[in-house]
This record gives sequence, structure tokens and C-alpha cells, in this order.
Amino acid sequence: MEGDDLDQWLAAGAGEACPCDKRIETPISKVYLFPDRALKRKKPVDFGFLDFTTLDKRLWAGEQELRLNRITAPDVYRALHAIVRAGQGYRLAPPQTAGALDYVLEMRRFDETAVLSECPDRVDGDLAESIGREIARMHAGAAPGTAGGGAEGLAYVLDSNASHLRQLSGGLGEAAAERVIALTDAAFAAQRDRLDRRLAQGLVRECHGDLHLGNILLEDGRAVLFDRIEFNVRLIEIDVLYDLAFTLMDLVFRSRPGPANRALNGWLDAAARRLPPEALYDGLAALPLFLSVRAVVRCHVCGHNGQPDAARAYLAAAERHLIPASPRLLAVGGLSGSGKSTLARALAPELGAPPGAVVLRSDEVRKRLFGHSPTEPLPRDAYTAEADGRIHAALFAAARQALAAGASVILDATFRDPARRAEALALHPGARGVWLDAPDAVLRARVAARRNDASDADLVVLERQLGARAAVKDWPVIDAAAPLDAQCAAVRSL
Repeated sequence: MEGDDLDQWLAAGAGEACPCDKRIETPISKVYLFPDRALKRKKPVDFGFLDFTTLDKRLWAGEQELRLNRITAPDVYRALHAIVRAGQGYRLAPPQTAGALDYVLEMRRFDETAVLSECPDRVDGDLAESIGREIARMHAGAAPGTAGGGAEGLAYVLDSNASHLRQLSGGLGEAAAERVIALTDAAFAAQRDRLDRRLAQGLVRECHGDLHLGNILLEDGRAVLFDRIEFNVRLIEIDVLYDLAFTLMDLVFRSRPGPANRALNGWLDAAARRLPPEALYDGLAALPLFLSVRAVVRCHVCGHNGQPDAARAYLAAAERHLIPASPRLLAVGGLSGSGKSTLARALAPELGAPPGAVVLRSDEVRKRLFGHSPTEPLPRDAYTAEADGRIHAALFAAARQALAAGASVILDATFRDPARRAEALALHPGARGVWLDAPDAVLRARVAARRNDASDADLVVLERQLGARAAVKDWPVIDAAAPLDAQCAAVRSL
């Protein structure tokens, strides 16, 4: 009966005058929502992958949840409280107080409609890139781990997924479920060594663990990552790319391929500043498997929650992610202001398997190599001929690594030097290059209008380029003054 009394006391206001106006119940917790706060209480349940059956276990889990989420959402997660007796009633006390009856996590209440699963159409390219960069910052600052990493760590998830699919096969279709299990096993076998190598490289870290759009909040124009997994270290200490894959899979599933691509490329650029770049690009070979595994997780969650149509859709998505796609290379050149990055971003989602091509932008690579943020201006010595050689060497090395991993690539650079254009196309059989050209007035207007961009090229730089302008005859020329849709169509026709 005490559990019922605690439930009533929490719903009545937990010692404050204002009662809760909404209650949310999940298989593992109850959440009481008040005008300015929320209280979350864990249920005394044991599902194998989590165990909250004792007070000590719920205390540990509450402390973990507070610690992890204060890293990414410090303004949302406030404190952990013990519930103790106070005369004939109860009160909240510090978590180590003797005589605790249970524990609740206090959070700031936020606008539930601002969770991205409720408003996926609000995720445009710029926001998606910022989400990818935010996730990369979390990964770069996280402690290394081992529990859920490498081949053994992913095998733990695959075994669980296969078991759930077979339990649900009546509603999913036995043939479809077994087909995905077989394809997953084959993809896993091909990636075993790479997964173990990434563990050794330090790319298994204390991650979020559950980064679908339902756990990303949009506030004041920025993404807030919340509700990190706390209850099972094997689901937290995972490969950083496997962590990101949940966000990418969810965006692709919700028909947001452009934002999914921008999130991937934002993550890659930000992660390469703190993590080994060669390992990041090599790891793209495992991304289709990671995306598929995440889709299967959502499949069985929906299946067990009585959403058979959604479960079947996620199962079909899991299979699609395991269909191989041949890598392709496109190089986009042109003077400053010709719209190279705009065209590259527009084409990237449709080049190769979802979430599309890796966009390697020389301006971002240059900022990275000189230790500057993407929009921080560089000194003049970052633009010498020697520096240009370093930038293009790094650009081409990253392209080779990504292509070798099976990813498609778009190179975004001026490519004014014919030798560099030839070197770019030599990176991959069937590579294509396009040159963007527009009237001088259009280029000047675009460069003058730039704000918060990785390119440092100003009107002075553009005038130098215009003064040395030479006709490009080795690459097809695209009218960069035409509408973007027309430019994309012209490239597709090639």
C-alpha cells in the first residue's frame, strides 16, 4: 500500500501546493508533470537488461541518470531526491538520507511539442548540422569504455534483436524477420575485425545510447540531448558511430534524408577535430550495419508496444540499410561564390546509400588542420601554396579512406588548378567533376552576403580569382546562376 500512498503523494504535489497536471507511465518509470518541474520515479522491475528491484539499485540508477544527463542537458536535470517519512506524511530529502522509501529525479519541465519526434519537419539542414556537431562534442569529451564495444559488444545487441524479431515474427512475417537476421549476421561477420579495431582505437566511449529524435529537444534554436540510457553499461559504452546511427536512421525513416546527411557531415567534421580522422572515415564501412541494427531496435519496441504497422516499416528499413551500394565520387569546383557547397549539400543525400555522400569541403578541412572552429577566420599564412598542398593532401586522403569504406564522396573545393582536377578524378573509377560558373556580378553579390561560413574568401580574394580566370574545358560547366533544382538536374544528367 505504501507504493500507492507514495504515488498519491507525488501526484498531489510532493509536498507543494500545486498538484501534477499530467502523468506519463512507461514500462520502467512514472513521470509526474507540474507547471515548472517534473518528478520521475523508477518502477521496481527487472527486465534482464535492467534491474530496478531494490532501493540500492534504484539509487544507483538515479545517480547515473543525473550524472549522465547533466553533461548534455544541465538546465533540464536538477537533482535526485530521496522520499522519506515526515510525521504522518512524506518529504523530499537528499539522496543519501537514511530511511529512504524510494527516489525521484527532479527535472525542469519543457515543451513536449519541441521534442524533435513531434516536429521532425523543423529539422532543416542548419539545425541537423548543429545536431551532428553537438553529438560529436559529447563523444569527444566522453570517457573511453569497453563494455558494449567491439564485436562482442554489438553481438550482445544482435542476439537480443534476433530474439525479439522471432518473438514478433507472427506480426512481422517470419520470412521477413529471418531475412533481416541472416543479412545482419552476414554484415556483422564482415565487420567483426573493424569493430574490434575501433575499440582499440578509442572509438568506444560513454555515449548517449538512445539518440532517436524522441530524445532530442529543440530549445532556443539549439538541440538538447536528454534521457540518456543509465541502466546498462553495455548499452552506454558503445561505438560513437553506432550512437550517431540512431539519429541518422530516425531522420531517414521520417523522410528527412537531407538533414540526415547534414547531421552525418557535421558530426564527421567536428569529430575529426578530436578523434582520429582516418578511423572515422574507415568506420563508415560499418554504418549500414549500425543503421540497420537501430531500425531493428525500433521495430521490436514498436512491436511490443502494439504498433504492428510501424514495426513492419522499421523492419523494411532495416533490410534496406543492408542493401549494398557502390561508392561514387563527384568533385565540385568553381570560384568563390559559385555555390559549390550549396550544390554539394543538395546532391549528397541521393549519392550512395542513405544517409548519402560524405561531403569533404576544403574550407572545413583547412580550418580543422589549423585548429580553428569552422567559422573562425584564419591568418594569411593559412593560404600559402604550401598550406594549399597540405589541405588538398588531407582532402584526398580522407576521400580515399571514405571510398575504401564503401561511402560515396563529394569533394568541394575551387579546383582552379587543372592538375588538382585531374588528381581528384584519379581517386576513383568513374569519378566525375563539374565546374560551376556564374557572371562576375553574381559571384560578387554572393561573397558579399556571406555570414557565418567556413570560407574566408572575401571580395579581395574573389577579385584575384577573377583576374586569373581561365576557361575550364576538362569538366562540364554548370550554370551556377540557374536555380538550384536546375543545377542538380544538370549534374544528374551527367
